[in-house]
Amino acid sequence: MPELSPCGALARRHDPDRFLCALFAPPARREALFTLIAFNHELARAREAATNPMLALMRLTWWREAVEQAAAGAAPRAHEVAAPLHAAIREGALSPADLIAMTEAREPEMEEDPILSTGAFHAYLRGTAGGFAVAAGRLLGAPPAVMPALQQAGALYGLTGVLRAVPALAAQGRCLLPADLVDPHAVLHDPAVAAPAIRRLAAEAPPVPDLSGLPRDSVAAALPLVLARRDLRRLARGQAVHRGGMDRLAVAWAGIRGRA
Repeated sequence: MPELSPCGALARRHDPDRFLCALFAPPARREALFTLIAFNHELARAREAATNPMLALMRLTWWREAVEQAAAGAAPRAHEVAAPLHAAIREGALSPADLIAMTEAREPEMEEDPILSTGAFHAYLRGTAGGFAVAAGRLLGAPPAVMPALQQAGALYGLTGVLRAVPALAAQGRCLLPADLVDPHAVLHDPAVAAPAIRRLAAEAPPVPDLSGLPRDSVAAALPLVLARRDLRRLARGQAVHRGGMDRLAVAWAGIRGRA
């Protein structure tokens, strides 16, 4: 593999699942997809990197303004992700509207109050991981008709990500599970109390969408669904999820076939 760009290296280091999926994108679009992954990582770490919710919201605002300024033709900001993001927007590879929607979808993470309902929880997933899948699909030329299915596929991957991260988030003093299924404050003290809610959310996950209309060149946007299906089966049985060689092989086989 050629030497990775800063965004490519960041994607491989911090989001290895999506990085692997991006390798099955057409070469001409791969770098922009790495940039999208890096941008998503910056949004996801906003709350983790800030000492309080207000500062975290300011980080989100900084990224929203970076997108808006790029769309308006202003000079790029001096940042290893903001500069290539600016270029991808100016080249028309990434949609400012998609990027702003991804930014706004992160706002529930900035709040101290918990996500109250399962419905709100799934809406959050559709906006965050689902929004990423939509942006990736548009970048890769997916037709508008498949965007709802791509968003659902992304949301399912996001669901598994949240469920897998319960202990890590609790260590940071955070819980994203819906309050109508589990007491978020109890989870912070003992993540094990979330086990029944994790099994239920995995077992009752929304249905896997029909992606038969997705062109082969766009399949990289849907490949995280391969991992989501495997993770949901394990989580519904109460098993821990540790990414392994068989998971990566499943993604590779789906990417080679051009079907998620």
